[in-house]
Amino acid sequence: MKVLMKGNEALAEAAIRAGCRHYFGYPITPQTEISAYMAKQMPKIGGTFLQAESEVAAINMVYGAAGAGVRVMTSSSSPGISLKQEGLSYIAACDLPCVIINIMRAGPGLGGILAAQSDYFQATKGGGHGDYHLIVLAPSSVQELIDITIKAFELADKYRNPVMILGDGILGQMMEPVEFDKIKIAPIPEKPWATNGTKMKRKKNIINSLNTNAEGLEKENIERHIKYKKIQKELQLVETYNIEDADIIFAAYGMSSRICKATIELLKEMKIKAGLIRPISLWPFPTKEFAKLTKVPILTVEMSHGQMVEDVRLSCPQHKVSFYGRSGGKVPVPADIAKEVQKILKKGVK
Repeated sequence: MKVLMKGNEALAEAAIRAGCRHYFGYPITPQTEISAYMAKQMPKIGGTFLQAESEVAAINMVYGAAGAGVRVMTSSSSPGISLKQEGLSYIAACDLPCVIINIMRAGPGLGGILAAQSDYFQATKGGGHGDYHLIVLAPSSVQELIDITIKAFELADKYRNPVMILGDGILGQMMEPVEFDKIKIAPIPEKPWATNGTKMKRKKNIINSLNTNAEGLEKENIERHIKYKKIQKELQLVETYNIEDADIIFAAYGMSSRICKATIELLKEMKIKAGLIRPISLWPFPTKEFAKLTKVPILTVEMSHGQMVEDVRLSCPQHKVSFYGRSGGKVPVPADIAKEVQKILKKGVK
């Protein structure tokens, strides 16, 4: 049975169904409904909801809960995620599974509460200090937001790695019909490494990101990057749409990809064949699928001044890669994107 739900609330419900029983956060628009939903539902299921005194406190609470082996989540929006970066680095250094939600707003600085995609660099290139990666997933619909939230918890446990879901204000605030009935949720795995008490049956587990021995720290970093290479090999999520015989291919993620699909229909009226490649995993970036693209022009469309376009160019060195973006809360519209396509293909712009 389908129900109508707002993106933020659907995400929170999906997290609960995935076994998340601990949520620590701090309110900030446009993701506050996640906290509100968790505040209402967690006490009903024996879970823990705690509104921390700050984003810094919230991420360190996540650090502690993740170390104890429970499924835990936090959520925020752009400047709040910036405040969490030190804690994220500690969590990554300790190889701890958790889920972080960023429902992006316009920036830099406090910016505005309207939607943007300008946190791509922060999410995919680290954000905090040191050599580490988050797994970063980007849904484009409320139903996919549900599916990816459940997948995020499973991937976090599988790889012992923090996972970030990168959405935006449109996705968080929009309402769409969704279905929970057909979702399959895998059992939560055992976590013998967790600091959850020895019960007098084993030695103590110690989780600590401090290592003042250069050789020891380098060894840990090498082992972690072996894990990252494994993730890059096994996890490249992508959607392709209408790319066969296309005159031009859009590269876009999240809400921008939906706008590109509308543009594809508009371009049909102009006798222009357009396709779309949509990264779902932003890290690892789906380089294998990009490498398979036929050598037609690629137009990267983002709600930013150009961030993912750098990964597209690295993945497609033989292609002509152009960029079109809006920022500050302004959203690309199909008519303007179509004009950009006409310029690239050197067809008359009306």
